[in-house]
Amino acid sequence: MAHRLVPNTRSREARRDLGGPIGLHRRIMSLFPSDAGPDPRQQFGVLFRSEDTPTGPNLLIQSTQEPDTSRLPDGYGTTLTRPLDALIDAIRPGLTVRYRCVASPVRKPGATTRALYNLPLVVALTGAAADDWWLRQADLSGLKPLTHHSHPLDAVQGERRPDGAAPQRVRHTRTQFDGTAAIIDTDLLRTKILNGIGRGKSYGCGLLSIAPARQPQ
Repeated sequence: MAHRLVPNTRSREARRDLGGPIGLHRRIMSLFPSDAGPDPRQQFGVLFRSEDTPTGPNLLIQSTQEPDTSRLPDGYGTTLTRPLDALIDAIRPGLTVRYRCVASPVRKPGATTRALYNLPLVVALTGAAADDWWLRQADLSGLKPLTHHSHPLDAVQGERRPDGAAPQRVRHTRTQFDGTAAIIDTDLLRTKILNGIGRGKSYGCGLLSIAPARQPQ
């Protein structure tokens, strides 16, 4: 299901959550059952993205279970829910679509290179390297980009929790990718729409949105 939450900027709680993806993630996950195991975000297929619009900030949320919006504080905002079925059913080879995805582009250095240069487990990509990463991801998502442009967003700090180890700080460098593409593999695209792309899904990354492109008159 796809949900659009329009926060009320007069709400103190909404303004606080809009201060960063971590607060938004916590608020969103509070709308789902808390007894869903070690990874409720994955259990309920939750992906989200914050967008600035001419009328103010909007929060796009996708999930396999409808969130309980009655858990939002009074006056927090308004929500609109629609099923994804019509969009998923409309996916067909050759269809031209508009796309948007905020993602955290990275590469993983080999063990030898990482040890030699004391590199982290993953290296954040920006600029042309991030664009190259996106083009590879698009291909793996069943899309052939026809046009694309990107712009960097603020990085966010998160945590990863290795099994049996203390939490580690992780920095997610985010880039927004927009453009048009032709659908070349419907199964791959459906999978990526439902599962998201790349890292940082708990921090507002990975949600792939598509819509039919307008045809020239």
